[in-house]
Amino acid sequence: MNDQQNPYDPYYPQPQIIGYDAYGQPVYQQQPAQAPQQPAYDPYAGQQQTAYGYDPYAQPQAPQQPQAPQQPSYDGYGDRQDGYAPQPSYDPYESYGGGQQWQAAEPAAPVAAAPAGVPGQRPAPEPPAPQPTRPAPPRRAEADDDRDYRTEQFSFIEEPDEDSEDVIDWLKFTESRSERREEARRRGRNRVIALVVVLVLAVVGGVGYLWSAGLLPGTGDPEQQGQAAAAGPQRRDTIVLHLHDTQGGGTSTALLVDNSTTKQGTTVLLPNALAVADSEGAATTLGKSVEEDGSSGTREALDTLLGAKIAGTWRLDTPYLENLVEYLGGIEVDTDTTVPDPQGKKGADPLVVQGEQQTLTGRAAVAYATFRASGEAEAKQLQRFGQVVNGVLRKMPSDATNATGAVEYLQQIADPSLPEKDLGASLAKLAEHAKTGAYKTALLPVGQDGALAEGAGDSVVKDILGGKATALDASGVPRVSIKDGTGEDAVEAAKVVLINGGYAFVGGSKTESRAKSEVVYGDDAQKATAAEVAKTLGLPAGSVTKGKPAGTAAVTVVLGRDYEIPGAS
Repeated sequence: MNDQQNPYDPYYPQPQIIGYDAYGQPVYQQQPAQAPQQPAYDPYAGQQQTAYGYDPYAQPQAPQQPQAPQQPSYDGYGDRQDGYAPQPSYDPYESYGGGQQWQAAEPAAPVAAAPAGVPGQRPAPEPPAPQPTRPAPPRRAEADDDRDYRTEQFSFIEEPDEDSEDVIDWLKFTESRSERREEARRRGRNRVIALVVVLVLAVVGGVGYLWSAGLLPGTGDPEQQGQAAAAGPQRRDTIVLHLHDTQGGGTSTALLVDNSTTKQGTTVLLPNALAVADSEGAATTLGKSVEEDGSSGTREALDTLLGAKIAGTWRLDTPYLENLVEYLGGIEVDTDTTVPDPQGKKGADPLVVQGEQQTLTGRAAVAYATFRASGEAEAKQLQRFGQVVNGVLRKMPSDATNATGAVEYLQQIADPSLPEKDLGASLAKLAEHAKTGAYKTALLPVGQDGALAEGAGDSVVKDILGGKATALDASGVPRVSIKDGTGEDAVEAAKVVLINGGYAFVGGSKTESRAKSEVVYGDDAQKATAAEVAKTLGLPAGSVTKGKPAGTAAVTVVLGRDYEIPGAS
């Protein structure tokens, strides 16, 4: 350290304040500058020192004489004339409005030279001496007056405000409205939950009821489901099947009905004695119509009689039935009788054995479908024919393509009204019903005269076929049926007379012997027709009476012993 006095030394005489400048800063009396003492020569002082240590390549320089610090000069207002701007200092303890204190920058203390004998190393600089606290200069009244506020001027005073009540009311209103909204949302959620619970219970209850009633798809009795669906309009596909017996002669006829609305199939067996009209409008039987009028004429006659729309005809001769059963690998039938082998020798095993679930080959199926024992009713043979048809449908493919392939395998001559592709599609639908158990067989009831029995219109014609059996209108050819109560065979003679008179004969039958003849009509529009029929047959006018004709006939003639048979002696 040099011997120069430190201006911050407490023992150092303080400069005397001679006044204050325009900013309230003190103006000190200038002290005469003193010559600084020459420091002792340091051989290393001339070398340039770096912050990183000794530099061996640095060139030595001649020592420089330290210069005495110059004292700043001030003008009459206390401002320095060397362009120095005072730096403001702030009082950290004065929070509000404490004015800034301006302090003149002091000259920096000279850096002491490095001690001798230690080359390249500079001694650690001594910490600066603490600056003495100078008393704050008195503030002028003008400076105090320029200030707008002081620290003690601030105070927090709650003063009532008219708007504060409005704000409180608004907050209360907002809070109450939010509560009401939340309450409304809560009530809405509760209503939705309650509604969902009610709907779930209703659905479960409805499904349970439908299940218990068997109305769900796949549950319940198929027949009951069909009856439930029968209340509305239904869609049916009906074809007529004729089985021609090429060995024993004769035919067997059935209607194959596919009801796509009720998902059921039915085989309606038609007796050969059924009275139908031929191509000329004359009455004939179904068996004769198939042989004489062919497929087309018989189909039109059945369509007119039953009021059902028949799509086409499938003629199946017995050899083709045998080939079809063999193609399907045999069928299973609950046989009701034993059928002998017509080609077998005496004492040979029967071709068909009576029993349940009997497997029939092609020959056995043909023999069972056409078998009719001596003195046996025609209905028995028709029932066996229906069993064979049902067995064939259960083995028929349910796919239309495969079913058509089975039909094409027969290589039979197809009827123009029913091509092989359409026949295969119809058989596939019927096969689906037969496999699921939604298939039945019904016999069309026919009286001895060949006319439809009473009630047949409701049980078969209306419910199964969707038709309506009615007599011809008065404007058409009147249909006349005959019941013979003469005790003799007078039907054929009366039939010839009626046909020659221009009437359609729809069947004749035997009845109990009676004395008086009657001509019965049902509709008042047929009264005149009944009178003409009586005149044609030579019966008195008093024999005409109103009643219920048989079957589809507009007029029924009941012959008594008073009737004179033409040509009889």
